[in-house]
Amino acid sequence: MQKHIMSLLVENEPGVLARVAGLFSGRGFNIESLCVAETLDPLVSRITLVTRGDDAVAEQIKKQLNKLINVIKLYDLTGTGHVEREMALIKVTAKADYRAEILRVVDIFRCKVLDVSSVHYTIEVTGTAEKLGAILSLLKPMGIKEIARTGAIALPREKK
Repeated sequence: MQKHIMSLLVENEPGVLARVAGLFSGRGFNIESLCVAETLDPLVSRITLVTRGDDAVAEQIKKQLNKLINVIKLYDLTGTGHVEREMALIKVTAKADYRAEILRVVDIFRCKVLDVSSVHYTIEVTGTAEKLGAILSLLKPMGIKEIARTGAIALPREKK
């Protein structure tokens, strides 16, 4: 199953997100990640969603999304030039034995320590899903307490 990344510009009105999500659940499709935020225009929001399926499933989803009255524009970023990032907040148990190692990992991955307590570090990391996976695998043996991830956000690259 291929990962499909779709970016939708929608009217910034109550119920629009529910209609988009309902379209997926009503047809038995799963949304792996979903991010929504207002654009520069306060009347327009951008929804970035990630789903999995074959090309036929993706085409069906796109046709159904384009039928929704509140969808202004749909971009299927799958297989096209685009910039994609995720952000995660990771709370790591900071035992004395691991503190220096955690800070080395933070430095190597160009992360930020946002909060320090006597027993935890809260780290912010931004990058590709692969980068987040790599840092999580390094921090896991040290004791990850909590994780909050945004999921993918993406924008198409400009044509040259």
